[in-house]
Amino acid sequence: MSALPRPAGTRFVPLDAARIPEILRIEEAVYPFPWTAGNFADSLRNGHSAWTIEDGEGVVLAYAVAMLCVDEAHLLNLAVAPAEQRRGLGAEMLAWMMRTLREYGARSLLLEVRPSNTAAQRLYLRTGFSAIGRRRGYYPDHGGREDAIVMRVPLEAA
Repeated sequence: MSALPRPAGTRFVPLDAARIPEILRIEEAVYPFPWTAGNFADSLRNGHSAWTIEDGEGVVLAYAVAMLCVDEAHLLNLAVAPAEQRRGLGAEMLAWMMRTLREYGARSLLLEVRPSNTAAQRLYLRTGFSAIGRRRGYYPDHGGREDAIVMRVPLEAA
């Protein structure tokens, strides 16, 4: 399956608290256990790096949130609106976050991903991430818990 054309006029914009309802619609459409409005508000209040990709009319197409701790960053959330998937926006959002976090002083970026989320794993591997561990029972899952694959990429060489 090939990628679809990228929407025209896209740009990166810092996530503003007023956009949380719009972000929640995407979050709830793509994740089985989505973040709440409070999770996003807390991230903004705590100064996490939070960005969106908007189209030429200001509609949010993708977003990401990361936390910086000294010289290491942790990608907490990344999503692309279902109708906009397969256009390269996830890769663009990830590359933007990596550059931005490197500018903030991060030397590496960590994340967790569900083993069942093979599309995200492929994106992360293509971007230079390596699996470095596993967190048992990390994610809620219907009828139990799902492990997380912990991945890392150095940002100096990214």
